[in-house]
Amino acid sequence: MSTLVASLQDATARAVVVREDTLTVDLADGRSVSVPITWFPRLAHGTAEERSHWRFIGGGEGIHWPHLDEDIRVASLLEGKRSGET
Repeated sequence: MSTLVASLQDATARAVVVREDTLTVDLADGRSVSVPITWFPRLAHGTAEERSHWRFIGGGEGIHWPHLDEDIRVASLLEGKRSGET
């Protein structure tokens, strides 16, 4: 397994901040990743209240927003993958 693959598979979230225009996830290894909220239409169109209710899934491998039915994997963020929705 390459170092990059191991880095993606081992990445777990420790904190999440959703702002009006940015999703930022702090990782257990000290890294932070920020992406435009427009990458995820459900988050972008959700209210601040809906975006504030999230929980970790898979031991921090992903984040789930129950009111928006949105799941985002940390590895996808690190790979620069956007939502497939428009």
